[in-house]
Amino acid sequence: MQHNIYLYILVMATVTYLIRVLPLTLIQKEIKNKTIRSFLYYVPYVTLSVMTFPAILEATNNTYAAAGGFLLAVLLAWFKRSLFQVSIAACAMVFVLEMFL
Repeated sequence: MQHNIYLYILVMATVTYLIRVLPLTLIQKEIKNKTIRSFLYYVPYVTLSVMTFPAILEATNNTYAAAGGFLLAVLLAWFKRSLFQVSIAACAMVFVLEMFL
């Protein structure tokens, strides 16, 4: 069976185009429903989290070390530390945990 890569690219481009164009053409008025507006506000954050979290756990050889670094990063971010401090501390935690686990 021969696969036509150009057909795959065409289908992918069409689907991607439709996903982006249909909301612009179908929704002409401002969305006034509070629930829908709230849902649409959080979609980018949830999407980024869903894509990032598995990559965090699979970035190292040891899942426990990755989880430890992630938990430390969440804890430091919760206490409003800077992005630089959070990233350095999380990397250091993963490094130390990978040495001992």
